Amino acid sequence: MTENTDTSQFNADELQAPAWLNAQFIEEVLNAYEKVPLQVTDLKITPATAQGDHYASIMFRAVAEYTTNGGKFSKPLIVKTMPEQEGHKKDMLSKSHIFETEILVYTKALPEFERILREAGDNTKLYVPCIYHSLEPRQVIIFEDLVPQGYSVIRDRPATKEEVQQAFSKLAKWHAVSMKVINEKPDFLKEFKYGMLDMTEILNDPMVTTSLPCFIEMLDKVPELTKYKTYFEKIKDNCRQRLSEIMLEYRNGPQANRYYVLCHGDFHIRNMMFKNNKKTGAFEDVMLVDFQLSNVCSITVDLTYSVYMLMESEERCELGKDFINYYFTVLEDTLKKIGFKGEMPTLSGLWEHFRSNKYYDFFLMSSILAMILAIKTNSLKMSDSVFDLEAKQNTYFLDAYLKDVKKLLPKFEKMGYFENL
Repeated sequence: MTENTDTSQFNADELQAPAWLNAQFIEEVLNAYEKVPLQVTDLKITPATAQGDHYASIMFRAVAEYTTNGGKFSKPLIVKTMPEQEGHKKDMLSKSHIFETEILVYTKALPEFERILREAGDNTKLYVPCIYHSLEPRQVIIFEDLVPQGYSVIRDRPATKEEVQQAFSKLAKWHAVSMKVINEKPDFLKEFKYGMLDMTEILNDPMVTTSLPCFIEMLDKVPELTKYKTYFEKIKDNCRQRLSEIMLEYRNGPQANRYYVLCHGDFHIRNMMFKNNKKTGAFEDVMLVDFQLSNVCSITVDLTYSVYMLMESEERCELGKDFINYYFTVLEDTLKKIGFKGEMPTLSGLWEHFRSNKYYDFFLMSSILAMILAIKTNSLKMSDSVFDLEAKQNTYFLDAYLKDVKKLLPKFEKMGYFENL
């Protein structure tokens, strides 16, 4: 059965579970996972996420009641599958490799990464075990639900400094181990080659193609920012090509003094679950989730993305300097601990790498940031950024967005980002 109460907070395509997601299917999954005969006696299914949490799949929360010879049990699950309803989301994702990628992250990359950390005496947990996965007859991944274990997604407040630092700490360890693997066994991660901007459907989607024109129109109408209009008119025809070059650089020809890792690919606050002590409220853990866009590419892909998708305005307008520097200390320490034998990265080299990938900043500031701040302030739904151009254009005039842009553009100018466009 499917239970829904207040449906307004959920994505429309997650209000009704597909017919195949039933007690018989879950019973087969649990039989294989638990390795004992069992019978599912009840199954409750609800949407797993709120509007704005994600876009590249549909997710359900399932609670299965079942019996074995040992008694009665309950198993809370998260079921992630490809959109089946006809429409924009299905069209954009149907030819993608997101499920193959995520399955490989869970079954190949992260188990090896944790093994390397364990050998170095680091017991950091990088992922939740995958209970079930398939690509045929349908694309499905099932995990144990972290919510009953005390984890939750932050939606109604900014993350604390400690929470953000710990998220960066896990990312730094992930990146460090992947650098070691790339250096010693480069073919091990060769299958991870499909990032967000490698997907033609995304690059050609109205959610992307209308963003820069909307941004330029805003620059034209805000006197304080009009002088920057010329710069963005120069790049409007080649920005997407430059973005693809950034994503494909490792595969097309790695550059000297550049750092390449297996990136998470979508490192933002809604793809993290935080656990705090129930009695004291003290931070205990953060778990990264949603690895559908993980790919081997520039280390700056995750870090630059985090500036716009994870940080609050104050940190963002400093390009995340304090958090990125903290991340680097963990990265460097982990590389030493796990016996990395390649050339050690430097902090100055990392920031130079940032500057070389300035087009990624341009893209994120002129497209993703406006949408995220609008959703965060309840000014826009995700679907409106695709189907309602007028509503999308209005997001570029939101106070929160203009506040950041008025600080970021002068900073970019001072750093030389607008030279040699």
